[in-house]
Amino acid sequence: MNNVFVYCEIEDGLIGDVSLELLTKGRTLATQLSCQLEAVAIGHKLNGIEKVLFPYGVDVVHIADDPRLAPYTTLPHSAILIKLFQQEKPQIALMGATSVGRDLGPRVSSALHSGLTADCTALEIGSHEDKKADKVYENLLYQIRPAFGGNIVATIINPDCRPQMATVREGVMKKEPIDPAYKGKVNQLNVADYVSDTDFAVSVIERHVEASKINIKSAPIIVSGGYGMGSKDGFKLLFDLAAVLGGEVGASRAAVDAGFADHARQIGQTGVTVRPKLYIACGISGQIQHIAGMQESSIIIAINNDPAAPINSVADYVITGDVETVIPKLIKYYKKNSK
Repeated sequence: MNNVFVYCEIEDGLIGDVSLELLTKGRTLATQLSCQLEAVAIGHKLNGIEKVLFPYGVDVVHIADDPRLAPYTTLPHSAILIKLFQQEKPQIALMGATSVGRDLGPRVSSALHSGLTADCTALEIGSHEDKKADKVYENLLYQIRPAFGGNIVATIINPDCRPQMATVREGVMKKEPIDPAYKGKVNQLNVADYVSDTDFAVSVIERHVEASKINIKSAPIIVSGGYGMGSKDGFKLLFDLAAVLGGEVGASRAAVDAGFADHARQIGQTGVTVRPKLYIACGISGQIQHIAGMQESSIIIAINNDPAAPINSVADYVITGDVETVIPKLIKYYKKNSK
């Protein structure tokens, strides 16, 4: 009762990174609220999955295991969550802002009349005073997300309805197990008690999943370009530098909107959040939307011809100059010194 719940996305027996990130954050929230952290795992062949979840501080794992529950389909997964939440009455329920979470979250929240905040970039616990009603709410979930095209950051609360539901984008939170020896309980759900036969009316006959060719989130080195690169051809310099350093190429929203790079490479509030060991920002002005997606990089190098560019305020090293001049020199001297 009144615990923090995290829905775990499972693909081919593996738990998605976004779910593990949410468990890390969920453990922090549960500790602040002095309650338990509970995980929900729905799929097939889930034997031993609790061993992956417990180290993240999970106190209870609810497991629904049935051949018909994998791969994900909307009706059975939503039916299980709705009934489970009605029984357990969590105060907070979290899931990833992925294709699955964006399909599942609205259905569950609509059935429970709880409301849902989508695409959050931060979650915190705090209080709220309703001066009109002369009432103070304690221990609310602050659901923080960009709004109005990323021009402002909105904090959304849900004082009266439960659970407080939010979907969270992948990569915005850290994935950190707290204790490899942590032990919780397993609650094996009887699927027939939660799902009717009609919920299995849709079955997956054949499924094709194309793996992403760009793994920018896990890259240790990212060379990222902005509108200041000038053109799609200008981005070729970034690919040359990334190839020399063994890194990946990223882009700001302005560069993507201009057609200089694919959307899969977009970094920022409306793209991917990254934490590489080295982030080289080339021709990026550094608006808050972009900085939010890369500011936790270990080392940041900014290359820009504007000495007052906002990106310089978060950079560890600043190179003031034209990217067309600076980048070839970086490539030349890196090759020279790495021999």
